[in-house]
Amino acid sequence: MRWRSSRRSSNVEDRRRGGTSAKVGGGLGLVVMLVVAWFMGASPTQLIGMATNNMLSSGGSSSQPSAAQQESAEFVSAVLAQTEDVWNPLLQQAGINYDEPTLVLFNDQVRSACGFASAATGPFYCPGDEKVYIDLGFFNELKRMGASGEFARAYVIGHEVAHHVQNELGISSKISRLQASSSQTQANELSVRLELQADCLAGVWAHHAHQRFNILEQGDIENALQAAASIGDDRLQRMSGRPINPDSFTHGTSQQRVNWFTTGLKSGDLNRCDSFSGNI
Repeated sequence: MRWRSSRRSSNVEDRRRGGTSAKVGGGLGLVVMLVVAWFMGASPTQLIGMATNNMLSSGGSSSQPSAAQQESAEFVSAVLAQTEDVWNPLLQQAGINYDEPTLVLFNDQVRSACGFASAATGPFYCPGDEKVYIDLGFFNELKRMGASGEFARAYVIGHEVAHHVQNELGISSKISRLQASSSQTQANELSVRLELQADCLAGVWAHHAHQRFNILEQGDIENALQAAASIGDDRLQRMSGRPINPDSFTHGTSQQRVNWFTTGLKSGDLNRCDSFSGNI
């Protein structure tokens, strides 16, 4: 992915600090932790985050981020700037003044308007303060799951920023109201449709970013598709050793996530991202 010559966003808040948490067991300990968390009702994103937290734990400490962490922070800032340069004109065409989100970098744990969160939460968007939160260690776990490459990481950022776009469009609040009066199964289905729309919007961003900045290189699209497939509910349930239960899905299957991202990427059309009508 071409990003080094891109401008950097001024909307990055760095809350990282030195040091790491105590390591939670070895490989077997991690498996046990994930299985227990799954049976306690942890979401797929939380399960990934727990694995990330384990990877982050090294027992040592440093007062400054490493060179690799600093490069990752530069990458995140560049990608965030690209999202700003795409969504500002796109939403302006729709009659909306885009209020750019802030992206918060943190280590291990963070407090947001949505409450306290640890790295176990994974990357998330909080509509209460209009901020995207990410512990850069998540990218290590994404790679371990088979989704390597910079554009796989950019997909994750694009997906979380897409949740902000949904907030700007009034979609998120509408779905929250519907979920409040729905059964758990119905609320989960609404969550899946919201997440799949975010995947599609991430694809719309990538489409226009490539048109404007020529960001895509050979293999980038495949990397992003692998990232989408790696965090499908069905794959994560299979990895946990549990039977696949569609009623418990909150983000969609691997194939659904790939399909919706591809729809946005190929079309670049916001109107093609209506995941709330018809079958998904």
